[in-house]
Amino acid sequence: MHPVSVAHAFAAAFNAKDAHAVDAVYEPQGLFVPEPGRTVTAAARQAANQRFLDLGLPIQLNPRHVYEHDGIALLIVDWTIGDVTGTATDVARKGADGRWRYVIDNPFGVS
Repeated sequence: MHPVSVAHAFAAAFNAKDAHAVDAVYEPQGLFVPEPGRTVTAAARQAANQRFLDLGLPIQLNPRHVYEHDGIALLIVDWTIGDVTGTATDVARKGADGRWRYVIDNPFGVS
């Protein structure tokens, strides 16, 4: 699997409005940055993602850069939800099962 698969898995789960599938793209202790300067994990990460899901709008992704080395990847991904746009700076790790999962998901990574 290519590291960009984690972004596509996130978008598919998000667009299906499946909160459990969205959370499954993170490592158990994966970090989410719901707004600049604020980080959350575990149940707080799920709640923060739920607020985005509650908008009821689909997400569109455009992976710009993916850099991978030794099972760790840096992804720079442009995204749009309705009128809101951003560029994510994300870190993913390849699991023993071959799936890529977010270690850090920073959707506002360049601000």
